[in-house]
Amino acid sequence: MKISFPLVCLFLIFSFGALSQETNAPSFGKGLFNLVGKDSSWTMKVGARMQILATSNWDAINGSLTNPGQNFLVRRARLKFDGFAYSPKLIYKIELGLSNRDISGASEFTSNAPRYILDAVVKWNFYQNFVLWFGQTKLPGNIERVISSGNLMQVDRSLLNSTFTIDRDMGFQLRHHIYLSDKFLVREIFALSQGEGRNITTGNLGGHQYTTRLELLPFGKFISKGEYKGSDQKREQTPKLMIAATFDSNQNAVKTRSNQGSYMVTDTGFFETDINTLFIDTMFKYKGFSFMGEYAHRTANNPIAINSDGSLTGDEVQVGDGINLQTGYLFKNNWEVSGRFTNIKLDQEITSRNPQSQYTMGLSKYIVGHKLKVQTDLSYLSEDAGLDGLMYRLQVDIHF
Repeated sequence: MKISFPLVCLFLIFSFGALSQETNAPSFGKGLFNLVGKDSSWTMKVGARMQILATSNWDAINGSLTNPGQNFLVRRARLKFDGFAYSPKLIYKIELGLSNRDISGASEFTSNAPRYILDAVVKWNFYQNFVLWFGQTKLPGNIERVISSGNLMQVDRSLLNSTFTIDRDMGFQLRHHIYLSDKFLVREIFALSQGEGRNITTGNLGGHQYTTRLELLPFGKFISKGEYKGSDQKREQTPKLMIAATFDSNQNAVKTRSNQGSYMVTDTGFFETDINTLFIDTMFKYKGFSFMGEYAHRTANNPIAINSDGSLTGDEVQVGDGINLQTGYLFKNNWEVSGRFTNIKLDQEITSRNPQSQYTMGLSKYIVGHKLKVQTDLSYLSEDAGLDGLMYRLQVDIHF
């Protein structure tokens, strides 16, 4: 008898839930339950979260709103498992996506199977400040992408992220940190990955992907890894700053957005080209105020895909630039106001896409920090010589 994957997940949840009734369950937001081996040689924290989203869109023409559209969906629904195995120096993380948006993208390259697995990675602290990661997880790309979707300041990520992100991939990451003084922290990350994106089963079609990131924290660590969380939930009592840069090179890439986007197919196979992406970003927090800035720049050796006879395939690499600026202030009653400006300027001659600017105002109520919150935002999209649009969103986020 064939049993679906979601039913197996539900069975595991209820089974573990029965076990958790025999122990002290964690407080809200700290996981559904935490397991520890009898000999303390392993641990596992099990969590679940969902985001329920309502969206309304309008075209903006000559000051009037037309063509209204609405959409209600489960934006994200996920299970998370993490802990250590054998030694606290060997930790792991598994994250599974269950919503349609999470598992979409099935193709011959994923064995025509839903893409349930988001993260499946082990992290080995093998020597002093060196940690080796192996598996599928987020690459060290733009800061907004590395921030969990459950820890965002606004309803969702910006146009810069959807256009330039290098997202998740399968491979190795080597991470190291060092203090230049009592507070000045430097982190270095190098990643070697397949360059095809997540859940690919057909192997590497082109070359490999190489990613290097450098992070500078001159005033020391943020509280509770706040440099990778939206909003100053901890209300830093001293200024905290991170300045970072990432350079990513995907050799012989076969997709339109490095390891993301659609495959570039020719009459003889796949079109391959080297795609390079640069990110420069920063995060600043102090007493409830936060600021995040990102810049992205993408180039390709041969951005226009062609067939063997020189004719165009209709595919091209999304080369160009983007900037994203976001700021917010968290009041003591846990209401937060935020604003974001994003500008995307792709190479118009290559992509035929006009420059876009998006302005977003957000309002959030944090009931239990990022673990239980209600967020809403209003965005105005302006496109040069194109159609402008207005978007309103309302989202509830709950994270056990």
